[in-house]
Amino acid sequence: MPTPHIESKKEDIAKVVLMPGDPLRAKMIAEKYLDNPRLVNSVRNILAYTGTYKGKEITVFSSGMGNASIGIYSYELFKFYDVDKIIRIGSCGAYTKNLDLYSLILVDKSYSNSAYDDILNGENVPYSEGSIELNNKILECADARGDQILFGNIYCTDVFYSELENPTRLYNDHKCLGVEMESFALFLNAKKLNKKAACILTVSDNLITGAEATSEERQNSFTKMITLALDSIL
Repeated sequence: MPTPHIESKKEDIAKVVLMPGDPLRAKMIAEKYLDNPRLVNSVRNILAYTGTYKGKEITVFSSGMGNASIGIYSYELFKFYDVDKIIRIGSCGAYTKNLDLYSLILVDKSYSNSAYDDILNGENVPYSEGSIELNNKILECADARGDQILFGNIYCTDVFYSELENPTRLYNDHKCLGVEMESFALFLNAKKLNKKAACILTVSDNLITGAEATSEERQNSFTKMITLALDSIL
């Protein structure tokens, strides 16, 4: 049952979806970690693959950048493809000097001044939340694997080049550990449609210290986050 943005048949999409932002990262994850991956979407070059991981069927579906983009794809997957769970895996910029590059964050609350909730629901909540059940599963999996992961809040911006958002204020007022651009809409869609969503992030740069990973380093440093997400859905 194609939508305006997804060409897949319903049976092509697994009940559990891993959602990186970058289409090429989705391709890499599928080819490196999934058995028998097959391309199930390429509309607008938003690549998606379905295969199995340790016997579990899973779809890796890229979201593109920003609340508007992930809002479309997560909504359609939840609503029209009967997806039960989406785990976003992505990068973030740290809002505190205490976070090193490549630190892992599991998002509790996603604060935002985005209009997404106002337009979708006629409300204007200051934050959306990840699914408790899914977050607990990820934390248990991280503990079993010996992975260090911080469970905390994040700021979700609609404007990458904003000069008005104050990292120190957001950290002090809301304990936002960093900033990214997709979790707010993902969590709202999951709540609206009675589904589950989580967001695992890797720190790729630090807005306080100025530390920054290269594009190549980002690609190579995401392994722990990817395998944690995969193992947590088994």
